[in-house]
Amino acid sequence: MPSTPLPKLPSFLLLLSLLASWASAKSILRSLPDDPSLFLSTGRSSSSDDQYCDSWRLSVETNNAGRWSTIPEKCVAFVQAYMEGEKYRSDSDVVAHDSINFAKDVTLAGDGKDIWVFDVDETLLSNAPYYASSGWGSNVFNETSFNDWVAQAKAPALPASIKMYNELLGLGFHMVLLTGRMELQRNVTEQNLLFAGYNSWSRLILRDASDIGKTAVVYKSEKRAELEAEGYRIHGSSGDQWSDLLGLPMAARSFKLPNPMYYIS
Repeated sequence: MPSTPLPKLPSFLLLLSLLASWASAKSILRSLPDDPSLFLSTGRSSSSDDQYCDSWRLSVETNNAGRWSTIPEKCVAFVQAYMEGEKYRSDSDVVAHDSINFAKDVTLAGDGKDIWVFDVDETLLSNAPYYASSGWGSNVFNETSFNDWVAQAKAPALPASIKMYNELLGLGFHMVLLTGRMELQRNVTEQNLLFAGYNSWSRLILRDASDIGKTAVVYKSEKRAELEAEGYRIHGSSGDQWSDLLGLPMAARSFKLPNPMYYIS
C-alpha cells in the first residue's frame, strides 16, 4: 500500500522552527560551565562529585596533577571518607604486598649495607588525627600547628607499613629513615616511632640547618647520594610523596603510598 506523503510546511514556518531550535541549543550551551570539574558538580549529585573526586585522587597519586596546595572544596568529604575507610587501608596493603614481593627476590650481601629507605610522615606514621581536626587538607598547610602536633609524639603507625617494616627486618634489610622533619625534632620523632611500635632502625636522618630551603627532592636525593658514597645499597624506598622517591640516585625500586591530603615538592 503506498504511503501517504506528509504535508509540506510552508517555508516561513520551517524557517521559524529552525531558528527556535538554534536558539534553544545556544541557550543550553551558554548554561554549561567552561570548567569540566564544575560540570560534574552541577548535577547536585553526590555520585557525580565522588566520580570527579576519585579521578582527582588518581591524578594526584600518579603525579599528573603536579603542584597543588589544597584539595578541591567539594572533595573534602570524599577524602575524609577515603582516609577513614577501607579503601585507604586496602590501597596501602597492596603497596606493602608489592614491596615485600620485590624484597623477597633481592639477594642480600649480609654485610649490613643492604638498606631500605623509609619516609616517616604518612609512610610509617599516620597524621590522620591532626588532619581530621584541620580539614583533611582543605586548608593551606600550617607549619606551626603541625609542629605542635608532632611535639605530642602521638601519631599511630600505619598498619600496612609496620607489618611491611617488620617483614623487611626479618628478611635481613637494614632500615634507614629519611624524613623532612627538622633535627630539633629528633627526640620527639624517635619517641613517636617507638610509641607506634617501630624499632631497630639503623639511621634516622633529619634536616639540619644546611638543608633549610631545599626542596624535598633535592634534600632527599643528596642524602641518598651520601648513603651510596658510604657503600650502602638502596634496594627499596617507600614514601607517600613523589618527592620522597624522585631524584638521583634512586632506589632499585621505589614504592608510592597513597596520600590525597597534601603535596610536597
